[in-house]
Amino acid sequence: MSPPVAPPGWSRWLVPPAALSVHLSIGQAYAWSVFKPSLESALDLSGTQSALPFQLGIVMLGLSAAFGGTLVERNGPRWAMTVALICFSSGFLISALGAATEQYWLIVFGYGFVGGIGLGIGYISPVSTLIKWFPDRPGMATGIAIMGFGGGALIASPWSAQMLESFGSDSSGIALAFLVHGLTYAVFMSLGVLLVRVPRPAKTAADGTPAPLEGVQVSANSAVRTPQFWLLWIVLCMNVTAGIGILEKAAPMITDFFADTSTPVSVSAAAGFVALLSAANMAGRIGWSSTSDLIGRKNIYRVYLGVGALMYALIAWVGDSSKPVFIIAALVILSFYGGGFATIPAYLKDLFGTYQVGAIHGRLLTAWSTAGVLGPLIVNWIADRQEEAGKSGASLYGLSLVIMIGLLVVGFVANELVRPVDARHHVPARKKEAADVHE
Repeated sequence: MSPPVAPPGWSRWLVPPAALSVHLSIGQAYAWSVFKPSLESALDLSGTQSALPFQLGIVMLGLSAAFGGTLVERNGPRWAMTVALICFSSGFLISALGAATEQYWLIVFGYGFVGGIGLGIGYISPVSTLIKWFPDRPGMATGIAIMGFGGGALIASPWSAQMLESFGSDSSGIALAFLVHGLTYAVFMSLGVLLVRVPRPAKTAADGTPAPLEGVQVSANSAVRTPQFWLLWIVLCMNVTAGIGILEKAAPMITDFFADTSTPVSVSAAAGFVALLSAANMAGRIGWSSTSDLIGRKNIYRVYLGVGALMYALIAWVGDSSKPVFIIAALVILSFYGGGFATIPAYLKDLFGTYQVGAIHGRLLTAWSTAGVLGPLIVNWIADRQEEAGKSGASLYGLSLVIMIGLLVVGFVANELVRPVDARHHVPARKKEAADVHE
């Protein structure tokens, strides 16, 4: 499938909605927890078992983005969005069959493996296209799309809950909910497939062939051999680890933190806190990434990592004495978590150019997979050990907060070490021109 080229006069502002149609759909992954209680009851599963489809989906997101990034660059955004549509929707349909027949392995295979491939390919599908359409504001452009991934759960959570209430929470009700998800997302994602376009290549005055790309351009294979790639891998991993540590355990954390105070947090208030964190995550993706276009990528990561460490230090210092301070600091940290995701494609574009930025971004997302394991592991393991030692309240999380501060400092130092890519890694102009003609 060749990339669809925009006709003359086609508005570049049609590309962000195309990207959003995909990202709002695959953002459903953050709402998987809605299905957990029903699955555990209907199929007699443990909490660990019911989490397996989501965990496998995130692992497959990182792997498919890493290994499929070059294919996405070669075949274009329409091909990538089509693959994402087929895999993500098919994952739900296979899961529906698994729920209907009470074969849990089909749900794991469908949602986790097949759907996870759709997550990864769908996540990176619009990145390089948006950057090419918005060379003047790459942070804003990618922020709009990646904001959709953070906001997808805000739509999917109440929608899924309502379906389970209407259809029932037994195996047949779950199967019907999965079926509706698969069909609805197929229709919604198809809007992006039909709408997306790539910009027309600039022509040279001399021979009419596409002009070679300007500025520094580095291939994906060369990028992973540069120190800049691995420094950014550390930056992203540390930033995500710090944010996801709070996000994954948000409700029990705020409940535990103030359990021994005169103003404990109710279950409903903890749920409201989680909703606030999701909103901060989504707002940070567009707000902070747009700010990076004004102050620069290195400076915005100085904010994410440096101010983020200060926010963790503030929580550790104030402890359970001020609920507003805890909430505000957590919201700031989660806005940096979202902003870090949305800004990294533009940072890659600044360092490696637009030549294969989608493929480079895909390989960098292995940092997300690592952080997705590391963050929750640190917070949960330490809290469990502290509880076994007889501690409670805010003391359950004291050591975790110190570790998060240390990780953010490591990320801050890695960001400071980023320098322009050495010329020996640049793609020769003739090779870039040949690649443009091939497209």
